[in-house]
Amino acid sequence: MLKSVLPLSFIIGTRFFGLFIVLPVLSLYALQLDGANEFLIGLLIGIYALMQMLLQVPFGILSDKIGRKKAMLLGLIIFIIGSAVCALANDIWVMMIGRALQGAGAIGAVATALISDFISEEQRSKAMAIMGAFIGLSFCLSMVLSPLLSEKFGLSSLFWLSAILTLLCILLLFTIVPKEPTITAKSAKTPILQLLKQKNLALMNLTSFMQKMLISVAFFLIPLVFVERFANAKDDLWLLYLGAMIVGFLAMGVAGALGEKRGLSKSLLLVGVGLFALAFMLVDFSFIAAFIAYQHATLIFIIAVVVFFAGFNLHEPIMQSVASKFARANERGTALGVFNAFGYAGSFLGGVLSGLAWRYFDLLHLIIIVFVLSCVWFVLLCFLKSPSDFKNLYLPIDASFDNANTDFDSSNASFESALSSHKGIVEIYTNSTQLVIKYDSKIIDEKALKSLLKLD
Repeated sequence: MLKSVLPLSFIIGTRFFGLFIVLPVLSLYALQLDGANEFLIGLLIGIYALMQMLLQVPFGILSDKIGRKKAMLLGLIIFIIGSAVCALANDIWVMMIGRALQGAGAIGAVATALISDFISEEQRSKAMAIMGAFIGLSFCLSMVLSPLLSEKFGLSSLFWLSAILTLLCILLLFTIVPKEPTITAKSAKTPILQLLKQKNLALMNLTSFMQKMLISVAFFLIPLVFVERFANAKDDLWLLYLGAMIVGFLAMGVAGALGEKRGLSKSLLLVGVGLFALAFMLVDFSFIAAFIAYQHATLIFIIAVVVFFAGFNLHEPIMQSVASKFARANERGTALGVFNAFGYAGSFLGGVLSGLAWRYFDLLHLIIIVFVLSCVWFVLLCFLKSPSDFKNLYLPIDASFDNANTDFDSSNASFESALSSHKGIVEIYTNSTQLVIKYDSKIIDEKALKSLLKLD
């Protein structure tokens, strides 16, 4: 498992690092670019996400057709070109083009789908926890390194670092990552419009949208509020992010230990949403405290930042894994592409709304709206089916349904079709070594399934 998961997790973590490392300081340093203003900075933060939103699904579909590795190579090359353009930019519009190109390399869902292809569902929580740890590590490192590197070497150094790491990703992809397995599903693909209507996938798409929207809002507000509204030095930003990083690591450890392994993924997602709502409520309090000249207003804001990133790191190790459980094997790239597209739509909207609110409206109104949306999100997420209900039965690859001693009549329909239509059967597919029957354990348990197949 580690031979495929570790390099792929590094690739995914590096892609997130390329996004994260500029966000903590972009709203400050990009104001120095020719033609920049607060609204354009919000758009600059969001343009990366807009391109990711538009291209996640096409890349996912492409990977289902031509293979994951080829699709990933294309995306990584585009990202490197975009990073170089950003590093060389002197005005806001060239920087905007570079960020758009960075976002056009939309391979997040492809890499996640490839991990899912390699790993059985029973082991996938561990694999996704490793991937989530890399994402969390890239997030935490970026929060600390971003203020330090940009202060010493300038904003362009962050983009050159991302480009170099991406070159390393290409090398790992074709030298370390094993040959991708061949997946053959026993069911027809779901039309994309029907995919959007599936309740559990829709709720996970909403979760992806809201989480990424909130992180964009947070990364826009934190440096500007901390430095400009609360009159702290830019050099102290890394200390704020370091505190958030430490708490984030602890939260990530909790998610990894108590997530899908113990069937608590849904509960942890709900706790994370609760922490997001609490964080924005505390930001409201800090603004009110500053207005009445309360001496601990800055401390309240710092606590809000720490609480927010605790919620974020609770989500990261488990979100992709939960979403992948609701996707069929032969449409995983497409389904995860949609999931990631919703996330980047949230990132884009969060960046644009933050820029508009900072320039034209009262930030307090934006934060109240985000708090209310988080409460609605929490209520809706309560209706998500627990992913731990899904189980798998593994049979030898040469097992033949048609020759099985069963009560199904295969004269009118294949055994696969008959079994798929049975209540509680989610899907049937084969990988390189096994035939897999995925079922809902709340409807049919393993003993009943084996009895149905007359395997006992």
